[in-house]
Amino acid sequence: MTRDAAGDPASDGVLDGLAPADRALARELLAAPAGELAARARALRDDGHGDVVSYSRKVFAPLTQLCRDVCHYCTFSRAPRAARRAYLGVDEVLAIARAGRAAGCDEILFTLGDKPELRWAAARDALAALGQPSTIAYLRHCCERVLDDGGPLPHVNPGVMTRAELASLRPVAASMGLMLESVSTRLAEPGGVHHGSPDKDPAVRLATIDAAGELGIPFTSGILIGIGETRAERLASLLALRDLHARHGHLQEVIVQNFRAKAGTPMARAPEPGFDDLCWTIAAARIVFGAGMNLQAPPNLSPTNYRELIDAGISDWGGVSPVTPDHVNPEAAWPQVQVLQTQTARAGKRLVRRLPVYPAYAADAERWVAPGLRAAVWRRVDARGWPREGEWLAGGADASADDFEFAQAPLLAPRVGRIAALVARCRRGERLDVASCESLFGADGPALAYLLRAADALRAETVGDTVGYVVNRNVNYTNVCTLKCGFCAFSKGRSSAGLRGAPYDLADDEIARRVREAWARGATEVCLQGGIHPDYDGAKYRSIVRVVKAAQPAMHVHAFSPLEIAQGAASLRMPLPEYLAMLRDAGLGTLPGTAAEILDDEVRARICPDKLSTAQWLDVMAAAHAAGLRSTATIMFGHVERPVHWARHLLAVRDLQARTGGFTEFVPLPFVGQEAPMHLRGLSRAGPTAREAVLMHAVARLALHPLVPNVQVSWVKLGPHGVRACLAAGASDLGGTLMNESISRAAGSAHGQEFPPEAMDALIRACGRVPRQRTTLYGDADPAQRARSYAAPPLEPVVATPVVFARAARRRPVTEGEEHVR
Repeated sequence: MTRDAAGDPASDGVLDGLAPADRALARELLAAPAGELAARARALRDDGHGDVVSYSRKVFAPLTQLCRDVCHYCTFSRAPRAARRAYLGVDEVLAIARAGRAAGCDEILFTLGDKPELRWAAARDALAALGQPSTIAYLRHCCERVLDDGGPLPHVNPGVMTRAELASLRPVAASMGLMLESVSTRLAEPGGVHHGSPDKDPAVRLATIDAAGELGIPFTSGILIGIGETRAERLASLLALRDLHARHGHLQEVIVQNFRAKAGTPMARAPEPGFDDLCWTIAAARIVFGAGMNLQAPPNLSPTNYRELIDAGISDWGGVSPVTPDHVNPEAAWPQVQVLQTQTARAGKRLVRRLPVYPAYAADAERWVAPGLRAAVWRRVDARGWPREGEWLAGGADASADDFEFAQAPLLAPRVGRIAALVARCRRGERLDVASCESLFGADGPALAYLLRAADALRAETVGDTVGYVVNRNVNYTNVCTLKCGFCAFSKGRSSAGLRGAPYDLADDEIARRVREAWARGATEVCLQGGIHPDYDGAKYRSIVRVVKAAQPAMHVHAFSPLEIAQGAASLRMPLPEYLAMLRDAGLGTLPGTAAEILDDEVRARICPDKLSTAQWLDVMAAAHAAGLRSTATIMFGHVERPVHWARHLLAVRDLQARTGGFTEFVPLPFVGQEAPMHLRGLSRAGPTAREAVLMHAVARLALHPLVPNVQVSWVKLGPHGVRACLAAGASDLGGTLMNESISRAAGSAHGQEFPPEAMDALIRACGRVPRQRTTLYGDADPAQRARSYAAPPLEPVVATPVVFARAARRRPVTEGEEHVR
C-alpha cells in the first residue's frame, strides 16, 4: 500500500500539475543532497526565529470520539457502545479546563471526529438530549462555557467545516485547525488509507482552510507522512498550503507529522516513515514556507531526536499537556516541559511558551481575534504577542526584586552577536532604521542581558554615575476635559462627574498657595498640566503662568503639553510661534513632552483620536524649540501598540532632536491600566511587562545616542524595584519629587504622591550611584533651595475648587491686534 518515499518518480504526474516555478522548486528539493537541504532549512529557521523554539501549554478535551470517517491509521475514532457516552458533558469539559488553568495552561484543545451525527444514530440521539442541533453547535456551547468560566483559550479541531460553521466558531475559538494530510486523491481509492472517508477529500479540506483564511481565523494545518504518499505528493501538499497562506496570511503554523502504526487499525503492521525521511520533509517544508513560518513536529512522536528536529528546521513543539494524554497518539506520552526545555537548550535554543494564537496574530488582535475574545487575549500577552511573564504591573504596590531578575541572564547565545552589531552602531551615534530599532526591542534571554549592560555602560560614558532629580510640585489645574482618550482615568466631563472623584477647576488663589508652599519646601519647579477645559482659551493658560510667577518669581514654570499649546493658540487664532512667544514672555520656562503617547497615527487613531496627530505634535515641539523653549519628550507604552510603533516613536524624537536640539530628556511612561477605561473594557493590554519597561529605557539610551543624553525613569510608574532595574539599564534621572501626583494615581498607581529628597538620595545611593539635585534645565540646584528641601514640613491639605461649566456660547472671533487678556 505504501510507496518508497525516497524513490519518487516525476512520471507519476504530480509535478506536472504544478506551476512552472513550483515544479522547478520541487525537482530541486527532490534532487538536493540531504545535508545541503538541512543546512538551508536551518539557516532559514534561525533567520526567522533566532534562538527560540515555542510550545503551547494545553489540555485536551476529546469532545467526541465518534466520527463518520474510517481512516485506516486512526485510533481516536471509535464506534458507539452502550456503555460509552457519545459526548463529554459540559461539567466534564469544565473540569478539564479548570485542571488546565490550575496547571498554568493557556490552551484547551478540543479534538473530535467529523460530523458523527451524519453517520451514527447514537450521536444524533445524544445531541437531541443535549438540546443541540449539531456537533459544531455543541462545540460552540462548550467553548462559551469554558470562556465564561475564565478557562484556557479554546483551539478547535472539528474537521471539515462550512464557511457558516467556521464563522459560528470564530467568536469562541482563539484559533482553529484542520490537517490537510495530503492532496493525493490516490489515498481515497480502494485500498488507500482514506477510502470510505468523505471528509478526507483534498478539495473539501482545502476549501475549509481557504474559507478560514477569508474569515481571518488564525489556523493550523499540515501534512501526515508515511501513509502511502510519495515525496512529490508531500511537496504538492505543502505548496497548496503555501498558496492559501500567501492569499490570506492565516496559517500560523504548519505541522509535519509522522505516521505511527497503532494496534487495532488496518495499518497496524504498516512500516513507519524513517527519521531521516521525516527530517527531509521538515527541511523541505521550511524551504517551501520560508523563514517566518512556525513549523512544528510533535515531540512525543520522535522522543529521542529533539536536536535533529530543530536542526531540520522546526521552530515549535506544538501543544504539550501537563494534565491530559495525547488522545490522538495515546501510545506516545508527552515529554515533561522540563525535559523539553533541557533538550531544546542542548540544541542551542530557548524554549518559550506561547498562546494557541501565535504571537504575531495575538499582537494584531484587532485583525485576527474576534471582538469577544480580544480581552482574554489582551490580558495574557505582551507587546509582541507572547504570554506575559511575571505578575508585575506598572503602578502596582506589590512589586518585588524578583520581577526584574531577567536582567541577570548569562551572555552566551547565537543572537547576542546580532544585537551586539546593532548596539555597536548606536554607540557610534548612527541612526538606526525602523526595522533595526525594532530588532533591539526583540532582545530576550542572553541578548537582553547584553543589551541592558551595554546601555548601562553607554550611560556611564555619557553622563557618568550621578543620578539627577528636581524638587518640584505637580499642579494639575483642572481635570475637566472635552477629549475622550481611552487610556485616561484622570479627566472628567459633564457626564462623568461621579467617576473617580469630582471635576475641579483650581482657583488662582489655590494655584498661588501651592506654588508658595512648594517654594518653601525647596522646590525649584512647578509642573502645570490639565485637561482640555471647554472654557479655557490661550489667554487662560497665560494667566496661569502669571499667577505662578506672581506668587514666586524665581519658580521655574514647566507647563502645558503640545496639545494645550495647540488648543491655546487655536482658541486665539494666533500662529504657534507668536503664541509660544507670548507664553515665554509671561514666564513659561519649558514644556513637558506629554500628550505624545505613541507618535504613530495608526495607534493614535485607536487610543486618542481627538488629540494632535503625530505631525502636529512634532510641529508644536519644533516651534517651541525655535522660540527658545526647551522640552522633555515622552512615550506612553504598554496598551495597544507594538514594538514597531516604539521604534517609529523613538526615531521621530531623534530626528526632531537632530534638527532642533531642544529636548532635555526622554521619559518612558509605562501605561497604568488598572483603572484606564480602555483596559477596563477589554480593549488594551494590562500595561508593559517588567522586561518591556526596562528594555524601553535601555533602547532609548542606545537609539537616541548621542543626541538625547538624559533618560528618565518614572518612580510613580515603576516603583523602587523598577527604578533600580532601569538605573542599571541606561537611565540616569529620577524626574521630580512631585509633592502631588494625580494622573497616574487616577489610573490605579499605588505609589506615593511624593518621593522626598531624603528617599531619593537613599535609593540612588543604594544603587551605587551619586544623587544630584538639579534644575529643570539640568543645572545645579540653588543651595538655599536644596537645604530647604530636606526635612520639609508636611503639605497642607489641597483644595480642589469645584468646577462650574460657565460658558456654552461660542466665543466671538478675536480680531488682529486685540489684547488677549481676560
